[in-house]
Amino acid sequence: MELISSAERNQLFESFAHDAFHLELRDDYSVPNEEGPYGDWLKGTVDDSFMEPWLQLMRRVTDSGKAVRRVRVVTEPHSSYIRWEYATTNVNEEAGESIRWLPRHKLPEGFVLPVAGNDWWLFDDKLLAVGHFDDAGRVLGSEVIEDPVIVDECVRVRDLLWDMATPHNEYKP
Repeated sequence: MELISSAERNQLFESFAHDAFHLELRDDYSVPNEEGPYGDWLKGTVDDSFMEPWLQLMRRVTDSGKAVRRVRVVTEPHSSYIRWEYATTNVNEEAGESIRWLPRHKLPEGFVLPVAGNDWWLFDDKLLAVGHFDDAGRVLGSEVIEDPVIVDECVRVRDLLWDMATPHNEYKP
């Protein structure tokens, strides 16, 4: 399986026409507790300046009329990482993203997530960038998939979960 880097995946935002959707399924993305913005947040310091390159990209994309949406499927009670994500979500939304939350226990009984339960970005209902992680939870890269059967299943899941999920401004952890 060939993987593209996060930077190469971000280039997909330059070429999609209408809608980008991200399904997030992990409760921890293995940000080291002792360093970086997450570690600082754990110590009580809030600095979201590290997000500025992403936020600039999101502003540029959404200001051009394109939609960027996310559903975060999370375990309750939340991990500290998810609490940090929740605390920083307002800046994502201010940049134009629409983010919703879905407690994992509210997934339909027997629900099977496509692409082996990995996170994914879906672009214009025709291209997937499926995230892959190592055993420690670190990002390895994204697999690009254009198989219409797999893409259609992700479109179905996106629509179902989007409708089930709670908008950020209404979700109270």
